[in-house]
Amino acid sequence: MPSRPSIRLAQLSDAPALARLAESTFRDAFSAQNSPEDMALHCRASYGESIQAQEIASPDSVIIVAEDAGQLAAYAQLRWGLCPECVAAASPGEIQRLYVKQSFHGRGLAQRLMARCLQLLEDRHSDVAWLGVWENNPRAVAFYRKFDFQPVGEHVFMLGSDPQRDIILMRPLQHHGTL
Repeated sequence: MPSRPSIRLAQLSDAPALARLAESTFRDAFSAQNSPEDMALHCRASYGESIQAQEIASPDSVIIVAEDAGQLAAYAQLRWGLCPECVAAASPGEIQRLYVKQSFHGRGLAQRLMARCLQLLEDRHSDVAWLGVWENNPRAVAFYRKFDFQPVGEHVFMLGSDPQRDIILMRPLQHHGTL
């Protein structure tokens, strides 16, 4: 029986492995539908040990990782701050990234990561969770719909030099504890 990866907060020491995982999972998900040039531009601008270290250290961001036998298998990144106008919320929290290594697909890891993301957003007193998902990624759209995310708008996501349409999805959150 396969092991069950543990989920924990990312640490600065995870930055090198996280940078490799982030780029490889992004490339696995989107290389087939995009030009090598746009993929390279995006990956250079978005992934790298120093970039991931800055994101891990940011007070406006939380990164969680799933680890299996000492190797990172998946990660998710949350952030707070600006959001599109279509997200009506007093205290929105964004699920900026959620990626699982292909060898871990079909094992429930994405569902566990999403549950942890929603809990962390609630713990930070976010009243809604929102995210952008590429319109040409039906598998991801279906996954988010299972967690009651509903479309509320769209925005442009620049992949290298290619402006792409992301659907903005959101769902309300329950507050736990006191404010």
